[in-house]
Amino acid sequence: MRIAMLEDDQVVGSAMRQWLEAGGHSVHHYTSGKAIVREAGRESFDLFLLDWHVPDLSGEDVLRWLREKQKTTVPVLFATSRDTEEDIVSALSAGADDYMIKPIRRMELLARVEALYRRMRPKVAETPQIVLSPYEIDLARRVVKLHDQPVEMTDKEYELTVFLFQNLGRLLSRGHISESVWGRTADVQSRTVDTHVSRVRKKLDFGTANGLRLSPVYNFGYRLERIAPETAPS
Repeated sequence: MRIAMLEDDQVVGSAMRQWLEAGGHSVHHYTSGKAIVREAGRESFDLFLLDWHVPDLSGEDVLRWLREKQKTTVPVLFATSRDTEEDIVSALSAGADDYMIKPIRRMELLARVEALYRRMRPKVAETPQIVLSPYEIDLARRVVKLHDQPVEMTDKEYELTVFLFQNLGRLLSRGHISESVWGRTADVQSRTVDTHVSRVRKKLDFGTANGLRLSPVYNFGYRLERIAPETAPS
């Protein structure tokens, strides 16, 4: 999971980042509200982990911006020292999905993050296949079929296809795609992402004939979405 974390305490932030990355997540750490808002305007994430008292904009201000301006439904987890009932109600009412009170405990943090992930994509976690007729992806055999015919793909084309299908309808930044398919440590240029997207689009024949469209979003990334299939003239 790609996580954007807002925490101005470097010691606390470093510890949580280490815990989460050891749990298999990719973490982007920001120390001010304006910094995370700026990045969230040009990058996509799977979860936001927010402290309340930070420079520039509070965690609650960031939350309201995400829900009201960005209109994002990405899960938001608060991790803060504010522990009154009023604080918790305020954050949840503003759109937070969960709330943790400091000091943060490692196992609890990982469990809550995993719970939010399952809630966000429950079907993906449970099924060995992704079926969006006429497409079928066998996750165990790493086979993609279109109209019951296997589609020849490289490893990266297959992994890109799975990531796009798992995030159907979501606007995904190039950085998000790059990290999820090539890994955060890989030196991958946006041109590489665009080239692979183009190949996948061609091989899977996205369009009205097959009911899916893979659309570029200028200066951001891509979105795979359902569209009405063509109907034969009567």
